[in-house]
Amino acid sequence: AFMQASWDVEEVQAKGIQHLASFVKDKSAFPYLLTCTEVITFAMKTHITSLKLQLDGCTLLLEILSQALEQGVVMALDERVAGCLLATVRKHSGNEELLSLLCTVLMMVSASEVTAENLRKVGIIPDLLSILRRFLHNEEICFSCCGVLWSLAVSENNGDQGVLESAVPVTSAVLHKHLQNGAVAESACSALWALSLQGCLTDDDCEPTTALLLEALRMNPERAMLMKNGCLALASFLRVSEIAALAFITDSKGSGIELIKDVYHLHFDDPGVVGAVCLLMKEMAQYDEVVLDMLSQKMDKLLSEIKIQFPFS
Repeated sequence: AFMQASWDVEEVQAKGIQHLASFVKDKSAFPYLLTCTEVITFAMKTHITSLKLQLDGCTLLLEILSQALEQGVVMALDERVAGCLLATVRKHSGNEELLSLLCTVLMMVSASEVTAENLRKVGIIPDLLSILRRFLHNEEICFSCCGVLWSLAVSENNGDQGVLESAVPVTSAVLHKHLQNGAVAESACSALWALSLQGCLTDDDCEPTTALLLEALRMNPERAMLMKNGCLALASFLRVSEIAALAFITDSKGSGIELIKDVYHLHFDDPGVVGAVCLLMKEMAQYDEVVLDMLSQKMDKLLSEIKIQFPFS
């Protein structure tokens, strides 16, 4: 009420945010803090030129969201709140410190389907792509933005085909730049998988993106989620593109078939990874040339192993 009585007074809003922040460590205040996200974002939008207020507001939102995550509470933000966050993104598009916080906030809230839908409605995807292009070097920003892209692209009701298609080269650039950072590579692979499910890859994208995914799998063998989503993305590519299938078996750094065998042997006890490997093999089997390679590399033996390992799946 103290903040709502004086929206236009920056000092009142700043003090209000500081006061709310003082309750963060008090677990009993959490239900009350949950109701304050709208007040915080509206204060940020009203005083959008104040960098300190944006930073304090974002830090507080992150604290509230982290607690919500710990307690299994999914926070759905309405379109007005999504619009407030987008306004901050646009006003401070060159401030790396703030965007790093803000993109983490966006990634956390986009886990809610309602919020993801509202972020898409306010038109945030082109802004995310601009941020990625500008701050390609920043691992935290890349990790968060790819996470948001994954959440937005994975939903069924997508009217942003053109915008999503333009996300493919940017996401590929992130993966190429951060191949050795497992967390960022995993986030980018997941985004590419979601984009491929929406039919966003062009024929020109297929060969280089297939090679890039194979490289990501090679460089991060221990990350089960990356193996799973990388295989699902490859399966999605091969489902629609013979170019991708040929790139898969003729990759200059070694055949994708050998790599998939390695992935299976490393993660043979993980049903998620093994299921993704099986789906990829199913898509491989539709191309005669690939089948010949699969037989010469004894993939039929591998399939028999999988049947024994997962008899009821």
